[in-house]
Amino acid sequence: MSKTDKNGRHHLHIELTPAQYQLFTSQAKQCGLSRRAYLVRLIEGSPVRARPSQEIKDLRWEVHKIGVNINQIARSVNAGIAREEDAKRGLFLLDQVYELMYQIARK
Repeated sequence: MSKTDKNGRHHLHIELTPAQYQLFTSQAKQCGLSRRAYLVRLIEGSPVRARPSQEIKDLRWEVHKIGVNINQIARSVNAGIAREEDAKRGLFLLDQVYELMYQIARK
């Protein structure tokens, strides 16, 4: 049964087993949401995704830093001032990006 407050919102009372409550709480926490926000998103059918782990965040940061280096090398190539070592370094960095993306995909 639900109760309506003066603003027209309904308040629900539900009962969960300790295991259900623990699961519900941990899932909300993994998504970085309060229990209420998590439940509302589930009811509305909104996407509910777990936050990326710290390891995934670190991998993303590494890919970003490597991308910045590759971009700098590309600029020097386009400006005609790149050396052969710059091109080799760019290919090496690109290999690193592919390796990191493979690691992310495996997770």
